[in-house]
Amino acid sequence: MNQVLDDSLVPHEPSNDHANTSKLALRRVAIDTYRENVAYLHRDCAVYRAEGFQALSKVEVRANGRRILATLNVVDDPSIVGCDELGVSEDAFLQLGVVDGHTASVSQAEPAESIGALHRKIAGERLSQDDFRSIVRDIADLRYSKIELTAFVIATNRDELDREEVYFLTEAMVASGRKLDWHEPLVVDKHCIGGIPGNRTSMLVVPIVAAHGLLCPKTSSRAITSPAGTADTMEVLAKVELPFDALADIVREHRACLAWGGTANLSPADDVLISVERPLAVDSPGQMVASILSKKIAAGSTHLVLDIPIGPTAKVRSMPEAQRLRRLFEYVARRIHLSLDVVITDGRQPVGNGIGPMLEARDVMRVLENDPGAPNDLRQKALRLAGRLIECNPDVRGGDGFAIARDILDSGRALAKMNAIVAAQGAEAFDYNNPTLGTLSFEVCATESGVVASIDNLQVARIARLAGAPKVVEAGVDLFRKLGDTVAVGDALYRVHASFQSDLTFARQACAKSTGYTIGAPGDVPHVFVEF
Repeated sequence: MNQVLDDSLVPHEPSNDHANTSKLALRRVAIDTYRENVAYLHRDCAVYRAEGFQALSKVEVRANGRRILATLNVVDDPSIVGCDELGVSEDAFLQLGVVDGHTASVSQAEPAESIGALHRKIAGERLSQDDFRSIVRDIADLRYSKIELTAFVIATNRDELDREEVYFLTEAMVASGRKLDWHEPLVVDKHCIGGIPGNRTSMLVVPIVAAHGLLCPKTSSRAITSPAGTADTMEVLAKVELPFDALADIVREHRACLAWGGTANLSPADDVLISVERPLAVDSPGQMVASILSKKIAAGSTHLVLDIPIGPTAKVRSMPEAQRLRRLFEYVARRIHLSLDVVITDGRQPVGNGIGPMLEARDVMRVLENDPGAPNDLRQKALRLAGRLIECNPDVRGGDGFAIARDILDSGRALAKMNAIVAAQGAEAFDYNNPTLGTLSFEVCATESGVVASIDNLQVARIARLAGAPKVVEAGVDLFRKLGDTVAVGDALYRVHASFQSDLTFARQACAKSTGYTIGAPGDVPHVFVEF
């Protein structure tokens, strides 16, 4: 998350500050640089020549009493930025809060104080708690370039962090942003480490536990590499980008929310790191633990149920790997005083029938409505996770949570709670019985008889993304067959929906290479390892 720096918190330039900056006209450059502030100067600009700037160096931009740090790009095309102008990217322009043409100044930014610690980590040294605090503070203040961020991510990848360093990183990430206090002894949350398409259990767990009376302020992320995140799917039903104060009022009144977490400034260094982790497809255990737990502590959670799915194409492929990850989560959670219940679940295939925002919202609402056509795997998993959260309540006896959650869902109380949350956040028009899906579609059919022996989570998710999800909410994949189902030649396995011909073509080409389904014998279906 990009941040506007407070003058009182940022070291000022030396006394000759005014001599080292020049006034330019600010120009909004309509480029989405994804969580990175970028400034643009023409190569023939007098300021560029006088200050000795270099491309990709860090600069400090000041305008309207605000200051931001940005990465400098040098431009040769005057149609992008003129010699008397200072261009800034979309995010940077919004942070400065000015109009085109406003006077701005640019100067060399002071080097990040933590660069020495970063170099030591690159060399393989173990860092102290103060080192991590210094690095994370500079990351949150956007003092690192993308190259330096990438170096930190790679230097802390895989086994480069011991468990105490993971704790240091987590604690530093919490300290980099605001920390919420709901003034209640029991604040619950549920989180999945990801990697399973259609796994929209949060949208069921939250209204169930809120209807039970537990406080569950759920702030979720948007999809980056998946076909839909919780925020993307919830946005089909209601607004998710709301001012934090408005969300806080909703939580106090309805005991829950389901919103995008970007407005809350929780663990902002994590948002910056994600901007380089995701393109690199880096998701090491230490970074995952720090990312998830720092967000939960910053959000004020006291109790967390963590879902770790395992399967041949899940993030975690084996039970020993899941147990190692569980122990690391539990160690850090104890150090930061978070009550953690880790649940290992079935990650052999997608959960539910729909993959993509509209289709996943349909599945969620069918479960809440107790529709006979609701996907039973989504219902059962949500009930078990909700039951575990309900058992965080000291007044609930261990083992009773599932039955309580089932009663709340069957009675319609969960639906009523969800409707109240949706109305409070600003309802969007949605008919789960007749959802608006992409009008361009094709079916993928079995080419041999047998049973569905495997479903590749990664490939099915890729097909849904190629079809347009999540940006095109009507796009995605509607599954007709799951593991163990018997199929004959020509039976439809799933239908792909798209709204644009190019997306449909890309998805069709991906399906031609691999449908993501393997048809075999009953004995070929992989075993499931779960701990419910």
